[in-house]
Formats: sequence, structure tokens, C-alpha cells
Amino acid sequence: MNQFTNHLYNALLAAKEAGRAILEIYNRDFDVWYKNDKTPLTMADQRSHDIIVAHLSDQAVDGLPILSEEGGDIPFKQRSKWEYFWLVDPLDGTKEFVKKNGEFTVNIALMHRNRPVLGVIYVPVKDVLYFAAEGLGAYKSDSSDVFELIRDKASEKERAGLLGTIIDRSAKLPVNDSQNAINDSRLTIVGSRSHSTKEIEDFVEAMKKKYKQIEFISVGSSLKLCLVAEGKADVYPRQGSTMEWDTAAGQVIVEQAKGSVLNIETDEPLRYNKEKLLNPWFIVRKKPA
Repeated sequence: MNQFTNHLYNALLAAKEAGRAILEIYNRDFDVWYKNDKTPLTMADQRSHDIIVAHLSDQAVDGLPILSEEGGDIPFKQRSKWEYFWLVDPLDGTKEFVKKNGEFTVNIALMHRNRPVLGVIYVPVKDVLYFAAEGLGAYKSDSSDVFELIRDKASEKERAGLLGTIIDRSAKLPVNDSQNAINDSRLTIVGSRSHSTKEIEDFVEAMKKKYKQIEFISVGSSLKLCLVAEGKADVYPRQGSTMEWDTAAGQVIVEQAKGSVLNIETDEPLRYNKEKLLNPWFIVRKKPA
């Protein structure tokens, strides 16, 4: 079907199992710790990491190096030599997880040197799945029976057939893009629920001078990129701190939905596996009309 078929199936399986474990912890009382940068950490972050690494490290499915938020530091000298590798955020939106508002995701991206070529984003609370791969397109599934198709012991041949069925039962992104074209009268902006900045406020004010109607949607985690990929939001400006694992899976989903994720300063797509894993400020735009 596609050169990334086996990797995509494996990422879907990893996301499914990680999401199930996250929900087990989410639905009970849990402790919260804080990292040196004051960001929260829970047992769910580490449990999800362990499950994803176990699946993606399987040598039977071409195990590749893994760079994960919860995996510890890997020297740039070592990872700069990687051709293909996995970039993972086991629980994106831990603040939303702690708040119990459901706006958190599992993010898994396959990288080719400095760009994402495959992405899976799973929303455990809603059982919604976004996925994409170069040459395959971007898709959304909110059908509860889709994950029942993903089996751990499926052969490579079976995986191709099952993935075809999953794609057939999913909506290709962007959804209804012809009805959601950006026009001169209306703009929908999506922004972070937990990381508002003055720059974002200034951006919104500037857009109010250009468009007659502005709608602002606040949402957590990589769901912001997913809304742009769907066509439900026109633009997502991020003028604040993010890490590479926050955006990689979402970037390929947006790009395969014909949108863009661009460095604000260079107007070029975000690049990855840099010596410092901090993203520059960026802007996400949906498919142009």
C-alpha cells in the first residue's frame, strides 16, 4: 500500500495501548510531580512512554531509535546520525490531564532526518484518532470499531489489509474543505488553553482589523493542529514555548491535509532533530481556498 504501512500500523497499535493505560490512571486518583521546568508529570506519562517504546522498539517491525519526552536526554552527536527515528510525546497536555478536561493526546511521529513523514495523534477520552503518512494523506476516525481492527500479532500482509479497512472507515482530511475556505469576512483562530501570551492577544487584535468576524477557540495539546487539519480552524499562531515532540505528529497531519506549519521568521516548515529541541515560534494554516 505505502512504504510506511508497517510503521503506521505499529504506531496506531502503540497509541491504542498507551491510550488505554492513560485512561486507567485518568479515571482514578493519581499523584502529580513537577519537573525542573515546573511542568507537571504523572504516572500516566511514564506508563504511556513505556508502552510506546515497547511497541516501537520491536525488532520484528524494523525497530528504530526513539526520542521521547520522557526518555531522557540523547546526545545530539548520537541522534544527528539517525536517518529514520520515532519522535514521541507519550502524553501531550499533561496540564489538561491533571485538570481532567479530556484535552490531552498521545503523539507519535516517524521522522526522516529533520522532517516528519508519518504521524499519529490519539485522543483517549473521545476515542478519536488522527493519522497521516506521506503519500497516503491525512485521516480522522471517531469510529469505536476502528481500533478493534488493530491486533498485536497481525502479520505484515494482514496489517496492510487491516490498514486499508481503517482508512476506508475514516474521514479524509480536510473535511468539507470547500465549505470552510478562509474569506475576507470570517476567521477562526485556535490557541492554547493553558499557555496564552501577549503576542497571541496582539495577533487576535490585528486580525480583528482585517476580518469582520473573529472566532477564538481555546483547546489543549496537539488538538490545535488537528482542528486546523480538519478545517475547523483557519489558523493556529504559536508565539510561545513548544518542543519538537509537541508538533511533529501534528505537522505531518496538517501537511498531508494540504495545510502548513511554518517558522514565523523564515516562512519555512519547522525542522527537527536540532541540537536544541525547542521549536521556534510558528504558525499553522489550513489548506488555502
